Amino acid sequence: MDRIRGLLRLCALAFVFFAGLASISLPGALGWSKEGHIITCRIAQNLLGPEAAHAVENLLPHNLNGDLSALCIWPDQIRHWYRYRWTSPLHFIDTPDKACTFDYSRDCVKDACVDGAIQNFTSQLLHYRDGTADRRYNLTEALLFLSHFMGDIHQPMHVGFTSDEGGNTVELRWFRHKSNLHHVWDREIILTALKDFYENDMALLQEAIEGNFTDGIWFDDVASWKDCDDLLSCPDKYATESINMACKWGYKGVEEGVTLADDYFDSRMPIVMKRIAQGGVRLAMFLNRIFGDPEEGFASPT
Repeated sequence: MDRIRGLLRLCALAFVFFAGLASISLPGALGWSKEGHIITCRIAQNLLGPEAAHAVENLLPHNLNGDLSALCIWPDQIRHWYRYRWTSPLHFIDTPDKACTFDYSRDCVKDACVDGAIQNFTSQLLHYRDGTADRRYNLTEALLFLSHFMGDIHQPMHVGFTSDEGGNTVELRWFRHKSNLHHVWDREIILTALKDFYENDMALLQEAIEGNFTDGIWFDDVASWKDCDDLLSCPDKYATESINMACKWGYKGVEEGVTLADDYFDSRMPIVMKRIAQGGVRLAMFLNRIFGDPEEGFASPT
Protein backbone atom coordinates (compact mmCIF):
# COMPACT_ATOMS: atom_id res chain seq x y z
CA MET A 1 0.00 0.00 0.00
CA ASP A 2 2.89 2.37 0.77
CA ARG A 3 4.31 1.65 -2.68
CA ILE A 4 0.95 2.47 -4.25
CA ARG A 5 0.74 5.75 -2.36
CA GLY A 6 4.24 6.57 -3.52
CA LEU A 7 3.26 6.01 -7.15
CA LEU A 8 0.18 8.20 -6.68
CA ARG A 9 2.31 10.98 -5.20
CA LEU A 10 4.69 10.85 -8.17
CA CYS A 11 1.76 11.16 -10.57
CA ALA A 12 0.41 14.06 -8.55
CA LEU A 13 3.73 15.89 -8.47
CA ALA A 14 3.87 15.81 -12.27
CA PHE A 15 0.79 18.02 -12.25
CA VAL A 16 2.71 20.91 -10.72
CA PHE A 17 4.54 21.22 -14.02
CA PHE A 18 1.58 20.60 -16.31
CA ALA A 19 -0.78 22.89 -14.38
CA GLY A 20 1.82 25.64 -14.33
CA LEU A 21 2.18 25.51 -18.09
CA ALA A 22 -1.56 25.35 -18.61
CA SER A 23 -2.17 28.49 -16.59
CA ILE A 24 -0.21 30.52 -19.12
CA SER A 25 -2.90 30.30 -21.78
CA LEU A 26 -6.56 29.53 -21.22
CA PRO A 27 -8.39 29.14 -24.56
CA GLY A 28 -11.57 30.95 -23.59
CA ALA A 29 -14.23 30.31 -20.98
CA LEU A 30 -15.49 26.72 -21.14
CA GLY A 31 -17.96 25.00 -18.83
CA TRP A 32 -18.69 27.23 -15.89
CA SER A 33 -16.20 30.07 -15.87
CA LYS A 34 -13.16 29.67 -13.67
CA GLU A 35 -15.18 31.37 -10.93
CA GLY A 36 -18.03 28.87 -11.24
CA HIS A 37 -15.71 25.86 -11.18
CA ILE A 38 -13.65 27.18 -8.28
CA ILE A 39 -16.74 27.85 -6.15
CA THR A 40 -18.20 24.43 -7.03
CA CYS A 41 -15.02 22.70 -5.87
CA ARG A 42 -14.72 24.82 -2.72
CA ILE A 43 -18.30 24.03 -1.75
CA ALA A 44 -17.61 20.33 -2.29
CA GLN A 45 -14.37 20.38 -0.33
CA ASN A 46 -16.06 22.01 2.64
CA LEU A 47 -18.51 19.10 2.70
CA LEU A 48 -15.98 16.26 2.60
CA GLY A 49 -15.67 13.79 5.43
CA PRO A 50 -12.19 12.97 6.80
CA GLU A 51 -11.54 9.93 4.58
CA ALA A 52 -12.45 11.76 1.39
CA ALA A 53 -10.52 14.87 2.44
CA HIS A 54 -7.44 12.72 3.08
CA ALA A 55 -7.78 10.96 -0.28
CA VAL A 56 -8.12 14.27 -2.14
CA GLU A 57 -5.06 15.67 -0.39
CA ASN A 58 -3.10 12.51 -1.18
CA LEU A 59 -3.97 12.68 -4.87
CA LEU A 60 -3.20 16.38 -5.35
CA PRO A 61 0.29 17.90 -5.71
CA HIS A 62 1.70 18.41 -2.22
CA ASN A 63 2.30 22.13 -2.73
CA LEU A 64 -1.48 22.69 -2.97
CA ASN A 65 -2.06 21.48 0.61
CA GLY A 66 -5.15 19.58 -0.47
CA ASP A 67 -6.85 22.55 -2.19
CA LEU A 68 -8.96 20.92 -4.91
CA SER A 69 -10.20 24.27 -6.25
CA ALA A 70 -6.64 25.18 -7.32
CA LEU A 71 -6.87 22.68 -10.20
CA CYS A 72 -10.61 22.61 -10.91
CA ILE A 73 -10.17 24.45 -14.21
CA TRP A 74 -7.26 22.26 -15.34
CA PRO A 75 -9.44 20.19 -17.74
CA ASP A 76 -10.40 23.39 -19.59
CA GLN A 77 -6.79 24.47 -19.79
CA ILE A 78 -5.51 21.29 -21.44
CA ARG A 79 -8.44 20.22 -23.61
CA HIS A 80 -6.77 21.54 -26.80
CA TRP A 81 -3.36 20.05 -26.08
CA TYR A 82 -2.56 17.20 -28.45
CA ARG A 83 -2.21 14.72 -25.60
CA TYR A 84 -5.65 15.60 -24.19
CA ARG A 85 -7.55 16.43 -27.37
CA TRP A 86 -9.68 13.34 -26.80
CA THR A 87 -11.22 15.07 -23.76
CA SER A 88 -12.69 18.00 -25.69
CA PRO A 89 -16.13 16.41 -26.41
CA LEU A 90 -16.39 15.27 -22.80
CA HIS A 91 -17.34 18.74 -21.53
CA PHE A 92 -20.86 18.85 -22.97
CA ILE A 93 -23.85 17.03 -24.44
CA ASP A 94 -25.44 17.93 -27.78
CA THR A 95 -29.16 17.19 -27.92
CA PRO A 96 -31.61 17.46 -30.85
CA ASP A 97 -32.81 21.00 -31.41
CA LYS A 98 -35.90 21.90 -29.41
CA ALA A 99 -36.44 18.32 -28.24
CA CYS A 100 -35.67 19.44 -24.67
CA THR A 101 -34.92 15.87 -23.64
CA PHE A 102 -31.80 13.85 -22.86
CA ASP A 103 -31.38 10.26 -23.97
CA TYR A 104 -28.03 8.63 -23.16
CA SER A 105 -28.04 6.16 -26.06
CA ARG A 106 -28.93 8.96 -28.50
CA ASP A 107 -26.88 11.84 -27.13
CA CYS A 108 -23.81 10.14 -25.66
CA VAL A 109 -22.57 7.90 -28.47
CA LYS A 110 -19.63 5.72 -27.38
CA ASP A 111 -19.89 7.40 -23.94
CA ALA A 112 -18.25 10.53 -25.38
CA CYS A 113 -20.08 13.21 -23.44
CA VAL A 114 -19.94 14.80 -20.01
CA ASP A 115 -22.34 12.22 -18.55
CA GLY A 116 -20.21 9.35 -19.82
CA ALA A 117 -17.06 11.07 -18.59
CA ILE A 118 -18.41 11.37 -15.03
CA GLN A 119 -19.26 7.67 -15.06
CA ASN A 120 -15.83 6.75 -16.42
CA PHE A 121 -13.77 8.77 -13.96
CA THR A 122 -15.98 7.71 -11.06
CA SER A 123 -15.28 4.08 -11.97
CA GLN A 124 -11.56 4.79 -12.10
CA LEU A 125 -11.52 6.48 -8.70
CA LEU A 126 -13.22 3.50 -7.10
CA HIS A 127 -9.90 1.68 -7.55
CA TYR A 128 -8.37 3.99 -4.93
CA ARG A 129 -10.24 2.34 -2.08
CA ASP A 130 -9.30 -1.11 -3.35
CA GLY A 131 -5.63 -0.18 -3.14
CA THR A 132 -5.03 -1.41 -6.68
CA ALA A 133 -2.14 0.03 -8.66
CA ASP A 134 -3.75 -0.31 -12.08
CA ARG A 135 -1.47 1.56 -14.45
CA ARG A 136 -4.31 2.16 -16.89
CA TYR A 137 -5.57 4.87 -14.57
CA ASN A 138 -4.05 8.13 -13.40
CA LEU A 139 -6.17 8.75 -10.32
CA THR A 140 -5.00 12.35 -9.97
CA GLU A 141 -6.31 13.10 -13.43
CA ALA A 142 -9.49 11.15 -12.69
CA LEU A 143 -10.12 13.31 -9.61
CA LEU A 144 -9.61 16.54 -11.54
CA PHE A 145 -11.78 15.45 -14.47
CA LEU A 146 -14.60 14.26 -12.22
CA SER A 147 -14.53 17.49 -10.20
CA HIS A 148 -14.59 19.63 -13.33
CA PHE A 149 -17.20 17.64 -15.23
CA MET A 150 -19.54 17.64 -12.25
CA GLY A 151 -19.54 21.42 -12.66
CA ASP A 152 -20.03 21.22 -16.43
CA ILE A 153 -23.05 18.92 -16.31
CA HIS A 154 -24.81 21.38 -14.00
CA GLN A 155 -24.32 24.30 -16.40
CA PRO A 156 -27.60 24.19 -18.35
CA MET A 157 -26.14 25.28 -21.68
CA HIS A 158 -23.70 22.38 -21.56
CA VAL A 159 -26.67 20.18 -22.36
CA GLY A 160 -27.94 22.34 -25.18
CA PHE A 161 -28.97 22.17 -28.84
CA THR A 162 -26.68 20.65 -31.44
CA SER A 163 -27.08 23.27 -34.19
CA ASP A 164 -26.01 26.23 -32.04
CA GLU A 165 -23.40 24.31 -30.02
CA GLY A 166 -25.16 24.90 -26.73
CA GLY A 167 -25.70 28.60 -27.47
CA ASN A 168 -22.12 29.28 -28.57
CA THR A 169 -23.21 30.49 -32.00
CA VAL A 170 -26.12 32.62 -30.70
CA GLU A 171 -24.44 36.03 -30.85
CA LEU A 172 -25.98 38.77 -28.70
CA ARG A 173 -25.17 41.61 -26.36
CA TRP A 174 -24.87 41.33 -22.60
CA PHE A 175 -25.81 44.80 -21.44
CA ARG A 176 -23.32 46.92 -23.46
CA HIS A 177 -20.82 44.39 -24.76
CA LYS A 178 -20.83 41.56 -27.28
CA SER A 179 -21.20 38.01 -26.05
CA ASN A 180 -23.03 34.79 -26.88
CA LEU A 181 -25.72 32.81 -25.09
CA HIS A 182 -23.38 30.08 -23.89
CA HIS A 183 -20.92 32.59 -22.43
CA VAL A 184 -23.75 34.40 -20.67
CA TRP A 185 -24.40 31.23 -18.67
CA ASP A 186 -20.74 30.31 -18.35
CA ARG A 187 -19.56 33.59 -16.96
CA GLU A 188 -21.49 36.80 -17.65
CA ILE A 189 -24.19 36.16 -15.05
CA ILE A 190 -21.62 35.18 -12.43
CA LEU A 191 -19.39 38.20 -13.09
CA THR A 192 -22.34 40.58 -13.05
CA ALA A 193 -23.53 39.13 -9.73
CA LEU A 194 -20.03 39.42 -8.27
CA LYS A 195 -19.79 43.06 -9.36
CA ASP A 196 -23.28 44.15 -8.35
CA PHE A 197 -23.75 42.29 -5.07
CA TYR A 198 -20.49 40.80 -3.77
CA GLU A 199 -17.77 43.43 -4.26
CA ASN A 200 -16.07 41.12 -6.80
CA ASP A 201 -15.25 38.81 -3.90
CA MET A 202 -15.76 35.11 -4.69
CA ALA A 203 -15.60 34.23 -1.00
CA LEU A 204 -18.66 36.39 -0.31
CA LEU A 205 -20.56 34.79 -3.18
CA GLN A 206 -19.61 31.30 -2.00
CA GLU A 207 -20.74 32.17 1.53
CA ALA A 208 -24.11 33.33 0.20
CA ILE A 209 -24.59 30.16 -1.86
CA GLU A 210 -23.65 27.92 1.07
CA GLY A 211 -25.98 29.84 3.36
CA ASN A 212 -28.87 29.14 1.02
CA PHE A 213 -28.50 25.37 1.32
CA THR A 214 -27.31 25.04 4.93
CA ASP A 215 -30.13 27.00 6.55
CA GLY A 216 -31.71 29.06 3.79
CA ILE A 217 -34.14 28.76 0.89
CA TRP A 218 -32.67 25.51 -0.50
CA PHE A 219 -32.24 23.71 2.82
CA ASP A 220 -35.25 21.45 2.31
CA ASP A 221 -34.06 20.52 -1.18
CA VAL A 222 -30.60 19.22 -0.27
CA ALA A 223 -31.75 15.68 0.55
CA SER A 224 -33.21 15.33 -2.95
CA TRP A 225 -30.04 16.76 -4.50
CA LYS A 226 -28.01 14.02 -2.80
CA ASP A 227 -30.51 11.25 -3.60
CA CYS A 228 -28.52 8.72 -5.62
CA ASP A 229 -28.87 4.94 -5.50
CA ASP A 230 -26.19 4.33 -8.13
CA LEU A 231 -23.32 6.75 -8.74
CA LEU A 232 -22.99 5.61 -12.35
CA SER A 233 -26.61 6.34 -13.28
CA CYS A 234 -27.23 9.57 -11.36
CA PRO A 235 -25.47 11.82 -13.93
CA ASP A 236 -28.35 10.98 -16.29
CA LYS A 237 -30.63 12.87 -13.90
CA TYR A 238 -28.27 15.84 -13.75
CA ALA A 239 -28.12 16.04 -17.55
CA THR A 240 -31.91 15.89 -17.80
CA GLU A 241 -32.21 18.72 -15.29
CA SER A 242 -29.82 20.84 -17.35
CA ILE A 243 -31.55 20.41 -20.72
CA ASN A 244 -34.88 21.20 -19.06
CA MET A 245 -33.42 24.40 -17.62
CA ALA A 246 -31.70 25.27 -20.89
CA CYS A 247 -35.07 25.15 -22.62
CA LYS A 248 -37.07 26.88 -19.88
CA TRP A 249 -34.54 29.53 -18.86
CA GLY A 250 -31.61 29.59 -21.27
CA TYR A 251 -33.09 29.69 -24.76
CA LYS A 252 -36.49 31.10 -23.87
CA GLY A 253 -37.00 34.60 -25.26
CA VAL A 254 -33.52 34.75 -26.82
CA GLU A 255 -32.90 35.49 -30.48
CA GLU A 256 -29.78 36.25 -32.46
CA GLY A 257 -28.68 39.85 -31.91
CA VAL A 258 -30.85 40.50 -28.85
CA THR A 259 -29.60 42.58 -25.94
CA LEU A 260 -29.94 40.78 -22.61
CA ALA A 261 -29.94 42.98 -19.55
CA ASP A 262 -31.66 43.37 -16.16
CA ASP A 263 -34.76 41.26 -16.82
CA TYR A 264 -32.77 38.29 -18.02
CA PHE A 265 -30.11 38.67 -15.33
CA ASP A 266 -32.56 39.04 -12.44
CA SER A 267 -34.57 35.97 -13.44
CA ARG A 268 -31.64 33.72 -14.38
CA MET A 269 -29.13 34.55 -11.64
CA PRO A 270 -30.92 32.38 -9.00
CA ILE A 271 -30.86 29.46 -11.45
CA VAL A 272 -27.11 29.78 -11.99
CA MET A 273 -26.37 30.00 -8.27
CA LYS A 274 -28.57 27.01 -7.48
CA ARG A 275 -26.86 24.91 -10.15
CA ILE A 276 -23.44 25.80 -8.72
CA ALA A 277 -24.71 24.75 -5.29
CA GLN A 278 -26.10 21.48 -6.62
CA GLY A 279 -22.85 20.74 -8.41
CA GLY A 280 -20.84 21.30 -5.22
CA VAL A 281 -23.15 19.25 -3.01
CA ARG A 282 -23.26 16.39 -5.49
CA LEU A 283 -19.50 16.41 -6.07
CA ALA A 284 -19.03 16.08 -2.31
CA MET A 285 -21.55 13.24 -2.22
CA PHE A 286 -19.67 11.43 -4.99
CA LEU A 287 -16.25 11.88 -3.36
CA ASN A 288 -17.51 10.87 0.08
CA ARG A 289 -19.02 7.68 -1.29
CA ILE A 290 -16.07 6.91 -3.56
CA PHE A 291 -13.51 7.32 -0.79
CA GLY A 292 -15.52 5.71 1.97
CA ASP A 293 -17.08 8.42 4.12
CA PRO A 294 -20.66 7.95 5.35
CA GLU A 295 -23.29 10.50 4.50
CA GLU A 296 -23.12 11.77 8.08
CA GLY A 297 -19.73 13.14 7.13
CA PHE A 298 -21.26 16.04 5.27
CA ALA A 299 -24.00 17.78 7.13
CA SER A 300 -22.83 21.37 6.77
CA PRO A 301 -19.81 23.18 5.33
CA THR A 302 -16.81 23.95 7.49
